[in-house]
Amino acid sequence: MTKDIAAILANPQFRAACDALRDGHARYVDEIVTLTEIPAPPFKEERRAEAFRGMLAGYRLEDVALDGIGNVTGLRRGRGNGGIVVVSAHLDTVFPEGTDVTVRREGTRLFAPGVGDDTQGLGALLAFARALDAAGIETEADLLFVADVGEEGKGDLRGIRHLFTEGEYRDRIGAFFSLDSPEPESVTVRGVGSHRYRVSFRGPGGHSYGDFGTVNPAHVMADVVAGMARWQVPAEPRTTFSASVFGGGSSINAIPQEVWVEIDLRSVDQPALDALDARLHALIAEATAAENARGDSSAGVITAEATRIGARPAGETAPDAPIIAACDAALAAFGFEMKRHTASTDSNIPMSLNIPAITIGTGASGARAHTLEEWVDLEPGQSLRGLSAALAAILATAGLHVEG
Repeated sequence: MTKDIAAILANPQFRAACDALRDGHARYVDEIVTLTEIPAPPFKEERRAEAFRGMLAGYRLEDVALDGIGNVTGLRRGRGNGGIVVVSAHLDTVFPEGTDVTVRREGTRLFAPGVGDDTQGLGALLAFARALDAAGIETEADLLFVADVGEEGKGDLRGIRHLFTEGEYRDRIGAFFSLDSPEPESVTVRGVGSHRYRVSFRGPGGHSYGDFGTVNPAHVMADVVAGMARWQVPAEPRTTFSASVFGGGSSINAIPQEVWVEIDLRSVDQPALDALDARLHALIAEATAAENARGDSSAGVITAEATRIGARPAGETAPDAPIIAACDAALAAFGFEMKRHTASTDSNIPMSLNIPAITIGTGASGARAHTLEEWVDLEPGQSLRGLSAALAAILATAGLHVEG
């Protein structure tokens, strides 16, 4: 693969594409600002999607449109050899509706919620489309540009899940790139799976004094959370759990009729995640039965309902996969040292389907993602090195066609 990257770097068309990235860098920054300032709160990405669709439609792409779930897709046909290589970035942010997303510029830094996660990735998609056209590059495989919905939080990867399970291109995708996060060195090659639940406990309720002794759903919830605290989980494969959000009850002097807790279970190994899931359900059943046996249930018993509100599959791209070798060689060629990373990203979906996938940054520094103080530094030298490295890795995976 190092030989392939060397050939790409020496190719006049690739050098022309890098020149186009340099000449268009100011436009790249402006497009990031424009898109960042279009709110895209969870499940409300439509405005940003429509704006991005219009921006993408100006390049050599076919069928630029919104798919059935709201992803923006556009196909750049290659020579028809090797199926489709997806290049994606996500439209949504973690920030609720009403968040101020005005971008503040300080030199080469941009400050705004969502500017790096993942509006910078959307800007990179546009910059790559522009550079490929300017250089007249043709690939062996087709390139599918995707701006997807639902990557964050309770979006549950719904955009990429749709792409691979119901989308029109699902049976032709052979490799997948997610452009997400500023730093190019940290390449996600292993996907953390998660199961998320809202567990509701319901009972007859009553007066805290007059009905004292009546079965109490809060006792069951407390027993479940305390029981989780006593779990022993493996350090490898890394497996975690958290009781994260709580609610319920109506008054300090009332036995609640309903309480609930949201629980996050994670592992890099799907069987370990499934085993933890089974432990949770067993614990819920045991705690419920214990409270019904302990208290007065003449007015009714405690019931428990675990509603799954998220399920991200675990997965991994094989360490010797060509897509990883391409990233390693491309990053090294531009002065970066690749660090193999584990995270929960859009790449989880193709990884779980044994489709080679990685998540890579697009060439800048940044910090404070998922906070109101989020920032990226798009200093041109560093930014262009990262963009060029990512483009080289994509071309090595898709195949740069050379006449003759």
